[in-house]
Amino acid sequence: MNKEQTIAELKNIVKPYIANQEAFDTLTEDTDFINDLKINSANLVDVILDIEEKYDIIIDNEAMERMINVKAALEIIETKLSEKM
Repeated sequence: MNKEQTIAELKNIVKPYIANQEAFDTLTEDTDFINDLKINSANLVDVILDIEEKYDIIIDNEAMERMINVKAALEIIETKLSEKM
């Protein structure tokens, strides 16, 4: 799985929770889930649960606390997927 594909999948996961369409339309690795996309903390938990379900991974509390932007999410997803192999 390449980074662009993962970003596209991540966009589909976060789309129902965003409150800033403009930031979503220009989403990059540096996009912050809370500050840029205006996803509230309760919905961020939903995003994490959706990521776990999509990729069949478990995101522990430490990784959850680091998952504040797209880049961190990509790194965590990649790490968790590699641990499954």
